[in-house]
Amino acid sequence: MSVRIGRRQFLRSTAAAAGAIAAPTIIPASAFGANDKVTMGCIGLGIQGRGNLGAFRGNPDVRVVAVCDVHEAQRNAGKNSVDEAYGNEDCAAYGDFRELMRRKDIDAVQITAPDHWHALMALEAVRQGKHMYCEKPVGWSVRAAQALRKAVKQSRVVFQFGTQQRSLGKFRQACELVRNGRIGQLKTILVGVPGSWTCPKQPVEPVPKELDYPMWLGPAPMAPYCHQRCRPWTQGQGWGGYSIWYCISDYCMGMIGNWGVHHLDIAQWGNGTDLGGPTEIEGAGEFPVDMLTDCATRWQVENRYANGVTLVHMDDATSGKHPLQKGGHGHGVLFLGTEGWVHVDRSRLDAEPKSLLKATIGPDEIHLFKSDNHQANFIDAVKGATQPAAPIDAAVCSDILCHLQQIAIKLKRKLLWDPARELFPGDDEANRMLDRPMHNGWTLDPA
Repeated sequence: MSVRIGRRQFLRSTAAAAGAIAAPTIIPASAFGANDKVTMGCIGLGIQGRGNLGAFRGNPDVRVVAVCDVHEAQRNAGKNSVDEAYGNEDCAAYGDFRELMRRKDIDAVQITAPDHWHALMALEAVRQGKHMYCEKPVGWSVRAAQALRKAVKQSRVVFQFGTQQRSLGKFRQACELVRNGRIGQLKTILVGVPGSWTCPKQPVEPVPKELDYPMWLGPAPMAPYCHQRCRPWTQGQGWGGYSIWYCISDYCMGMIGNWGVHHLDIAQWGNGTDLGGPTEIEGAGEFPVDMLTDCATRWQVENRYANGVTLVHMDDATSGKHPLQKGGHGHGVLFLGTEGWVHVDRSRLDAEPKSLLKATIGPDEIHLFKSDNHQANFIDAVKGATQPAAPIDAAVCSDILCHLQQIAIKLKRKLLWDPARELFPGDDEANRMLDRPMHNGWTLDPA
């Protein structure tokens, strides 16, 4: 006698299965009926959250059934956009992500809250058996990233990191050229990303009724409310309108990590070290003084790898002046080899010799994982058709690399790093910076 197991029951049992795995579990497509959709809840409705919500809402294999944000105006706008797209009023709106995640009818969640929330929300997703598309970086600490990796691999939920450049063809093309020796032996990688912006100290203001401020702060230290501290994205304010919290270290590493993780991830992909890291880190940075913001605005960090490659991570202004910079580039990733170079950013792919731009990768050469749509790739992975383009192992290695930059410029001295053990050998001061305390009763290890 055969027993037919429902799709959602199968997803929950698969996500709850224990035991570490070396690669993401592929859920058999047979677990889904021909017309079944992945039901989804979207947490965090700022600029990135709205973009991701739109991508998932427009996917015919997805049904968004709930949204969550601590700003009432943003969650109402999110609900309205979903209801309008589906022609009904069925989308639920929550102020507490835990209520959304406790729903048994939700298969997957999108996590796009401020960075200091990523690890806690992702761990709750694992506990509730939810597959997740989690924005970058994990953010809080190296320990938080490690805890999430362990939980994901033991639970077997599908995890996709929001390093969407892995699903953009020009980045894959650049990395394949490098990995297949088309620029000769790789020697140096220059990475340039925007520097953090600044904001003066602000007067204390009353908390608006539409905002759950204690929930916004979450594991961060208590701080007096001001509009700029947790202002959502607003066109024309700050760098490109982005929120000020990106540059306050209680909530984010600043652009050294929030933007840096994108290009550092590609640099490691091209170097073949995206499941590892450097062995030496050394650099310096500039920090605001007596401001609301306190994240580095300028920096230059050299990362030396066991394979002889040096990766230099800088803010864009510093990168543009580096003596090895080529082609007038500053922002992006520049791979320098003994026989040429390849540069890539979101707007262009450049190379020397130019013939590399028309080169093809042969069937017996290295072909990196191909995805052309990051959100769709996640849904396909949940449905068992593929693997996620940015799985947990690569995500954590890229995340840790961002923390190493931060620690190096804070300590202002050369650091030795063991990428296998993920620690600074014999360096207690640096190792203490791999973790940080959580506040207000939040913890990585709930009872």
